[in-house]
Amino acid sequence: MAQPTMPDLTIRDYLERLAGDDPAPGGGSAAALAGALAAASARMVGSFTVGKKKYTDAEDEIRAHLQAIDELREEMLRLVQDDVTAFGGVGAAYAMPKETGEQTRARSAAIQEALREAAAVPLRLAEACVRLAEHLPPLATKGNQNLVSDVGVAATLCRAACECAWLNVEVNLAYIKDEEFVATTRAKVEELLGEVRDTCEDTWFAVAEKVTG
Repeated sequence: MAQPTMPDLTIRDYLERLAGDDPAPGGGSAAALAGALAAASARMVGSFTVGKKKYTDAEDEIRAHLQAIDELREEMLRLVQDDVTAFGGVGAAYAMPKETGEQTRARSAAIQEALREAAAVPLRLAEACVRLAEHLPPLATKGNQNLVSDVGVAATLCRAACECAWLNVEVNLAYIKDEEFVATTRAKVEELLGEVRDTCEDTWFAVAEKVTG
């Protein structure tokens, strides 16, 4: 019988696995889940906006945001599992035999490839966070203002997901020998993190100002 993927677990079961003594799911998977929660929180604001007479003028724009957010939420949920799969690939590579020179070379090559994929998963999460962050300012200004605090929640979760993604990219880059790949990937994830921080911080402070009057 096939084991359920991480997104198919109940919240309690996922948390039990995350808290347990198995190496996966780990921080990378949790980061992707935080991103999916950010998307869901943002989506709820839009759900309470469309169909309301007060927000008729913004309805078409909000619907477009909702469609994009739905796609991002699904992408992030896939990454919850993809991180577990990638970590398993790294473990399998390290478990390869190394009794002969040929085996050692094959093992080293497999480890490097597995580490690249393990770094690619959180990089994709950071990219998704950038795209999600773009939808937050419009929701904060044009979405249902009774739920504006949830945009702030989404902004904070989105930033946290991206910061954790950066950590998980870096932890894999530390063991990758291809210096050009490391430099290129590091520059990319730092750029993505900067974009998310700027947008999410601005959104959070704008929401906080609205909430506190």
